[in-house]
Amino acid sequence: MNPREEKAAEVYARLTAAYGTPDWRPQFEPVDELILTILSANTNDRNSLAAFETLKARFDGDWDAVRNAPLAEIKDAIRVAGMYNQKAPRIVESLEKLCQEVGKYSLDHLAGMPVDEALNYLQSFPGVGHKTASIVLLFCFRKPTFPVDTHIQRQSQRLGISRAKASPLEVKREWETLLPDADYYSLHLNLIRHGREVCDARAPRCDECVLRSLCEYAKNPPNA
Repeated sequence: MNPREEKAAEVYARLTAAYGTPDWRPQFEPVDELILTILSANTNDRNSLAAFETLKARFDGDWDAVRNAPLAEIKDAIRVAGMYNQKAPRIVESLEKLCQEVGKYSLDHLAGMPVDEALNYLQSFPGVGHKTASIVLLFCFRKPTFPVDTHIQRQSQRLGISRAKASPLEVKREWETLLPDADYYSLHLNLIRHGREVCDARAPRCDECVLRSLCEYAKNPPNA
C-alpha cells in the first residue's frame, strides 16, 4: 500500500469510527432517485426532497401523468427546489426518454450493465452529470462508482487527497483508485456528514476534527 492509499484508508477508518458504517439499502426506486437528483441541483436536500414529495403527491405517484402534464403544473409542484424552469423540462424529457427507449418508467436494466456503460447511459439524460449518475448507480444498485458533491470535493482538496483545484470528476477518480469498491457507499455518506457537521466551507471546526492530523488545510490554514 502506497502512502496515498494509506492516507485514504485512514480517512475511511477514522470516519467510520466517528460515525459508524451506514447500511446500504435503497431508499428510493431508481427512477424516483433519478428525478430526485435532478431536483437536487443547486439546492439543499430539504428543498429537493420537499419538491419531490410535492410532485409525487400532486400526480398520485404516476410518472405517466407527470410526463403528460402541462409544464406549468410541474413547475408549480417543484418550485421550492429552485431552477424550476430548467428542471421541469428535464424531468419530462427524462420520462419521455424512458417511455420511448424502455417502454416503461424503469431503470432496472442498469443492474446488469457494466458500470461505465451505465454511467454513460444515465448521462445521456438531460441535466444528468456524473454525480447524479453515480448517485443512482451507487444508491440503487451499489455499483462501484463514487459520487462527489461539494462537501466531498472540499474535504478531498483540504485533505490533500486531490489537488487544490481538482474538479468533482477528478476527485471521484482519485477516490476510486485509492479505496476498495465496497468502501464507496460508507465513505460517501460519512464525508457528507462530516462536511455538514465539522468541515464547514467557511468555518471548519478543525480543533474537533478526527481528520486533523491528516489534513493539509489544518496544518497550513489560509488565514494563519
